[in-house]
Amino acid sequence: MSTSLSEAYRSSAHPIHLQHIIPLDFSSVRELPDSHAWTSSLLLDDKPHGRRGSVIGVGGPIPVIDLADANVVKLVGRACETWGVFQITNHGQPISLLEAVESESLRLFSLPAEQKLKALRSPDGATGYGRARITPFFSKLMWHEGFTIMGSPAEHAHQLWPHNYTRFCGVMDEYQKEMKQLSVRLLRLILSSLGLAREDLTKWVGPAGEFTQGATTALQLNSYPACPDPNRTMGLAAHTDTSMFTILYQSNTSGLQIFRDGFGWVSVPPLAGALIVNVGDLLQILSNARFPAVLHRAVVNRTNQRLSIAYFYGPSTETRIMPLSKLIGPGDPPLYRSLTWKEYIGIKAKHLYRALSLVRLQQLAPMNGSLDMNDQ
Repeated sequence: MSTSLSEAYRSSAHPIHLQHIIPLDFSSVRELPDSHAWTSSLLLDDKPHGRRGSVIGVGGPIPVIDLADANVVKLVGRACETWGVFQITNHGQPISLLEAVESESLRLFSLPAEQKLKALRSPDGATGYGRARITPFFSKLMWHEGFTIMGSPAEHAHQLWPHNYTRFCGVMDEYQKEMKQLSVRLLRLILSSLGLAREDLTKWVGPAGEFTQGATTALQLNSYPACPDPNRTMGLAAHTDTSMFTILYQSNTSGLQIFRDGFGWVSVPPLAGALIVNVGDLLQILSNARFPAVLHRAVVNRTNQRLSIAYFYGPSTETRIMPLSKLIGPGDPPLYRSLTWKEYIGIKAKHLYRALSLVRLQQLAPMNGSLDMNDQ
């Protein structure tokens, strides 16, 4: 029987202390507290060790791909290989749904702090309200609050709005349904860009377009409130995603940055109606490092609250992930060992930055977005 993603996270690490779960009551803060004040050295070091690049680089525009383009497979492959991230248009998602999920997210994060805490994530849990799961790895806290959904949001939504939770649940359920269909489409494009023929695709993708053993997903709502001293804190520290890939919708406030080797941190500006797709750890393993997981972070600003909605997509937690045999040859040995996603979740929960290096079979040269960092 397949383990759910929530169960996989629950069993992957020791329970997190409440100080790493309960967000700051941002509505009551007028000055940046010391708990959230990152030193200059911490801010400058929030990038892969051994990589060169300024704090903010230019590096050219992030690729924007029209999914209706006749060359979409080639464009997706090139973007995954060179950037690890791209924006998509003509994705089929109605603007009304994107606006609804943003509106409901804002409704949630606008609740009084004591109300939001009724849906607080448990110390050994993976869903509900709280800080980012990577919080314990850093000496300073981040200017962020989040709400994680795996499956139905009804239980936590009922705690937030005892008599008015159906609208929130309806929007989030619809959004997850649409994102799953889009993920199936993207999965085929990405695997095809790796050169997989139809018969190769069937080993990974079933008749309905899903992973042959089913998919596992999560929805993460993020809020980055306006900050009194944005240059001295971090919205979300640098990390890669544990999933196969992530689909991100961000509000019209800039804040997402990705690290590109040789350039440093590059901003991903909001593009009206577009969605962002970024490569995760599992795709780096599956592609034998041809598609590196993109290192990314979020910064904050003084005047505007920023919202983002991240949809994480991957196979069942029991699926074994290993470099595709199509990509292995005499001059291209496998760079990673075979393991299940559940096993990898456990490694990432304990080692964060070292997770990919702990499952590789031989030393990799530094590359854009891949993690080769020491524990912080």
